[in-house]
Amino acid sequence: MTVRAQEHPFALPSAEREVLARRLAEAIRRARRSGGTAVAALGWRIDAAVDPTAVVVASRRAGEPWFCLEQPDRGSVARASLGCVAELESSGPERFRAVATRWRELAGAAVCEPDDGLAALGGFAFAPEGGAGPTWAGFAPASLQVPEVLLVRRNGEVRLTAAALAAPDDTTEDLLARVDRRLGELRQAPLPLLDPAPTGRVRVSSAMPPEHYESAVARAVERIRAGVMDKIVLAREVHVHASHDHDPGALLGVLRDAFPSCFVFCAGRGDSTFLAASPELLVRRDGMRAGTLALAGSTRRSADPSVDDHLGEQLLRSAKDREEQAIVSRRIERTLRPHSVWVTAAPEPVLVRVANIQHLATPIRAQLASPIGAVELAGMLHPTPAVGGEPLEVAAPMIPALEGLDRGWYAGPVGWTDTSEDGEFCVALRCALLTGPVARCYAGVGVVRDSDPPGELAETEIKLQALLPVLS
Repeated sequence: MTVRAQEHPFALPSAEREVLARRLAEAIRRARRSGGTAVAALGWRIDAAVDPTAVVVASRRAGEPWFCLEQPDRGSVARASLGCVAELESSGPERFRAVATRWRELAGAAVCEPDDGLAALGGFAFAPEGGAGPTWAGFAPASLQVPEVLLVRRNGEVRLTAAALAAPDDTTEDLLARVDRRLGELRQAPLPLLDPAPTGRVRVSSAMPPEHYESAVARAVERIRAGVMDKIVLAREVHVHASHDHDPGALLGVLRDAFPSCFVFCAGRGDSTFLAASPELLVRRDGMRAGTLALAGSTRRSADPSVDDHLGEQLLRSAKDREEQAIVSRRIERTLRPHSVWVTAAPEPVLVRVANIQHLATPIRAQLASPIGAVELAGMLHPTPAVGGEPLEVAAPMIPALEGLDRGWYAGPVGWTDTSEDGEFCVALRCALLTGPVARCYAGVGVVRDSDPPGELAETEIKLQALLPVLS
């Protein structure tokens, strides 16, 4: 049964329906000529009161991929998607370039206009072959997906984009009916509420004993003082075992209320969901302009404003934290400079405060000399010393050896890109991988010459407080 616009708030308006029908017919013709497939898409404005994330959470099918990314304090910007018409996956050192090339080819052949909103969303593992184990099933080392439905809120309006993949044996009527069914399943409902007093016992445990982490930090400090490297980031994995399945929609609602300045995202693949409230922008590309944020060095917050300010001042004066932060800034500037007309960074780091922690940060901007896309920019910058080490070629093989874990998508880039190759990727920090009743939480710290193993362990505990209280 075809759902008409007057019957459903997300159905195709009549004029847009005619346009999409023509585009689907053209996509089928292209698929028949090439013997392959072709994507057709159309975007239109919908009610500005629609909450994209809430619609996706309420409308997702069991086991299908879904994605949400918000930064509430930045004009309530939000992107949320359902389903997948095309999957772009790769692995290895060239995974960013491979995915960017495939997206460029797909977008170039798609039957749509630039303002229709066709996009690819997803993420990348920290390591070239990261996430190979069963824990990270569905989260390939490089994985961007072109969704069936995308809702975008920005500049005070909400747009909906519907896409379909045409094969040579498809018909316009069949594809249009498929779009109608998908749109007909969309519904508006508030995000579910998190149960404030769940029944059953919750157990929290480290994947490795805390002593293991302190030992890893101590060994890293020895190598740094021996002149082997300048910095390395080491992470911990902590498990939260609940008596019932974790609800990603309810957790998303809590995170976006508690961390409005952060990138709050959720990527669902199969039976698992990866979610986070990350303070760190890896790269934002808008035409020939690129922006990033060098984030390193942190301390706790206080409910007492005077104590909170004192803690921030201590952080700004901390030689250890300023060294850690400078290492990140220098690497980012050095990476961008050969590809830019100019690169500029703030002369002094500033404080970035989120709900439970404050960081040193240096905003960095660049005017690109050539049109490098957002995905390739992310690949050039990842991993910054904020999540990897310096020099990277020395630190990279030491990270898994000292940590004893597969980071998967933790500390990797997560975000989106459009048909103009603009886009935005944040670094997956303050995150958890949810699979049924088990949540795997990750947090890391930068180790430098003056790092103290118990102090670094305590810093991971502070960072884990972004998620542990709401999970447990």
